[in-house]
Amino acid sequence: MNTSENAAFWESNAETWTRHARAGYDVYRDGLNTPAFLAMLPPVRGLFGLDIGCGEGANTRALARCGARMNAIDIAPTFVRYAQADEDANPLGITYQLADAAALPFPDQSFDFATAFMSLMDIPNLDRALSECARVLRSGSFFQFSILHPCFAPLVRKVVREEDGSISGIVIARYFDCVDGEVETWSFSSLPPDELARSKPFRVPRFHRPLSGWVELILQTGFRIEQIGEPRATDEQIARYPMLDDTRVAPLFLHMRVRKAAN
Repeated sequence: MNTSENAAFWESNAETWTRHARAGYDVYRDGLNTPAFLAMLPPVRGLFGLDIGCGEGANTRALARCGARMNAIDIAPTFVRYAQADEDANPLGITYQLADAAALPFPDQSFDFATAFMSLMDIPNLDRALSECARVLRSGSFFQFSILHPCFAPLVRKVVREEDGSISGIVIARYFDCVDGEVETWSFSSLPPDELARSKPFRVPRFHRPLSGWVELILQTGFRIEQIGEPRATDEQIARYPMLDDTRVAPLFLHMRVRKAAN
């Protein structure tokens, strides 16, 4: 799948995705993934950062509220439009623009750090995207990203529940299948029935590779792996968001921070 084809899928998702995320239906993001990502993030106050695949801008705004000066890019015009509208209404000093992660429109060594919240596994030409990220980072800077866990959320993941609702295991399959844009159809699992009935499901291209493939590309790019996170919901998080209980059995997300070598 090429970049323009991938962009068309994300543009078709963007309107509904923004509406549902802003209504609080992206429970795994709000209840676990973003809080864990920010907890693992080094201090960014006063730093100049790039958010790659920003969507409607929720996580970029979180970074700006941590004190970073942010630029952000996305490949879908509707996402960028919504993100910019929020910036216009509630200014945080964020610059949004339409751009491809594999062809970043910035000079070499422009940024102190970069992030990618749940976007890298949806990007074709991952090798070029990683190389572009390294190019625009200053010497010694870090890149932190989150993805679906390649080991525990490959192309097939099914939660096995007992009659009492408790989870007895998670079934995974197709871990070793490397796919280039296989399209999955799904909706946020927290949608109420009326919203589910009237909403068009998302169609999301996947670019899955096993964990060894991710590590190989990262190291080939010249990054050094610095920290890895596998978020697991706490008792307090599950009390508020019961559906996060599957992350107590096996992680749904993988967080990784890598660093560009210092000159």
